[in-house]
Amino acid sequence: MLKNNIRSVKASEIELKEKVVAINRVAKVVKGGRRFSFAAIVVVGDGNGVVGYGLGKANEVTDAIAKGIDDAKKNLVKVPIYHSTVPHPMEGKYSGGFVLIKPAAAGTGVIAGGAMRAVLESAGIKDVLCKSKGSSNPHNVVKATFDALSKMRDPLAVAQQRGVNLQKVFNG
Repeated sequence: MLKNNIRSVKASEIELKEKVVAINRVAKVVKGGRRFSFAAIVVVGDGNGVVGYGLGKANEVTDAIAKGIDDAKKNLVKVPIYHSTVPHPMEGKYSGGFVLIKPAAAGTGVIAGGAMRAVLESAGIKDVLCKSKGSSNPHNVVKATFDALSKMRDPLAVAQQRGVNLQKVFNG
C-alpha cells in the first residue's frame, strides 16, 4: 500500500491537531429496519511536516472520530517542506484517485480541494498548487495525497547524495 519509503514518526513526541475530512453514514438493513453506523476519515498533523490519516468506524459519530484519531496517530509520515511549499512537483495515485501537487510562490496559499486541503494544511504546507484528477471519493483522494507526499524527496538529502550545494539542486 503506502508503507514503502515512508519515514515514520512517533506520536508521543509531538503535539498533533486533528481535522475531520469526511463522515459517512452507513446503513445496515436488519430484520427490524435499518441500523446506522458512521465512518470518519481523520487527518492529524503538527503543522511542521508530520501528518497522518486514519479511518474510524462506530455506532456514534464521536466514537468514530476518536477511533480515526487513534488510527491516524499510528500512521504518521514526515513530509519534506522547503520554504513553506513542497520541494518539487509530484503525482500521487491510489485506486481511482489521482492527485497532482506542485510548488507555489510565497503568498499563494493552499489551492486544493477539500480532502487534499486538510492533509496539506495539517502537514504545515502553506503555499501549494494542487489538482485532484479521477475519483472525488475522500478516501482515495487522501490516500493518493499521502502517496504523492511520501514520494517527495528532501532537497538537503538530494544535495548530499549528488555532492553539490542546495542552490545547485534547484538552479541546475
